Amino acid sequence: MAIKSIEVMNVMVFRRQWRNQNDDCKTGIKAGDVLRDAFQLEFCDGINVLIGENGVGKTTLLKMIYAATQWSNEQTDERKTNRLLHFFSDKLKDNEALKNTTNKEDFCYYKISDGEHSFEDSLSHNGIFHYDEWLGLNIQSVFIPTTEMLSHSKGFLAMNQKYSMPFDGTQVDIIVNASLPETREIPAAMSGILNKISDAIDGTVILEEDSFYVVKKDGRKIDFSLEAEGLRKLGLLWKLIRNGLLESGTVLLWDEPEANLNPELYPLVAEILLELQKNGVQIFAATHNYNFAKYLEIRRTEKEQVMFHNLYRGSSELPGALQKLYLEQEKYGNEIYSRSAYRMEELGPNHIMIADNKLLDEVYEQ
Repeated sequence: MAIKSIEVMNVMVFRRQWRNQNDDCKTGIKAGDVLRDAFQLEFCDGINVLIGENGVGKTTLLKMIYAATQWSNEQTDERKTNRLLHFFSDKLKDNEALKNTTNKEDFCYYKISDGEHSFEDSLSHNGIFHYDEWLGLNIQSVFIPTTEMLSHSKGFLAMNQKYSMPFDGTQVDIIVNASLPETREIPAAMSGILNKISDAIDGTVILEEDSFYVVKKDGRKIDFSLEAEGLRKLGLLWKLIRNGLLESGTVLLWDEPEANLNPELYPLVAEILLELQKNGVQIFAATHNYNFAKYLEIRRTEKEQVMFHNLYRGSSELPGALQKLYLEQEKYGNEIYSRSAYRMEELGPNHIMIADNKLLDEVYEQ
């Protein structure tokens, strides 16, 4: 089951969106001339790549999707009923911290849909809407945070249960998922992916006495923390697949897959993600790296496998007179907008391409 769309209003950086009621705003703007819309994105069933400068909400969207998928499962574990707040920090007291700072008194919510059912978390009412239709869909999901966590696994889960640890829920969950028992049978398609990762890290990953190790092909057992961080990221992916957590129907959310990776490994990670997608895994990845995103585009075999979503700030989407008004009233001139396409060149303003072009210009001038 795939996530089809998200809608957000007044949560974190996402404020209400404004548009002219008649799309013909020349003079005499009044309060009744504008309608208020939520930020919205529609996703493909394959790989959804979120790009954009810092602070435009890429990670926030990933965590919203993750929180919603967790609520779709029959609750046998209390941590699966955590609200969005938990996936940012255990230190935050209530949902007030997640509300947009300029619109705390307005309606604040986010809504996730699979096309037939929806999950709506209202921060204003501190309640979940449409929960009866969402519960039981059992959308399995895995969130890989930017921070590498497996090297901290020794005693982590026991300590976290007893004390308030300074980690968010996604960081705790990834250790839990990596610590699960391995599956007895591995699908043939997944075996091929495991072999590619094993070649890259020169071994396999095991868990012994609450600690992770890489067992090299020559028999050496290396503590996970002693591996290069980029290889640790691949090792984590190997363990998740080996534990049966990335099978057909799963949603994988990966924040900055390229972080700490040698650029020579970008094609391998892109190839692995495309293989996972072919085997029924829907993927959401947030990235700042043009080369990594471009590898996903040029290595795909079908256009619909990979869709790009560009998030950016500005008032350029508004009619001219509204642009002027909202820029004068700074409160409305800094909204988050998005554009989606199957080719990165069709997105604008694309900040990761802008940065790449600036570098090329400097090289040329030199």
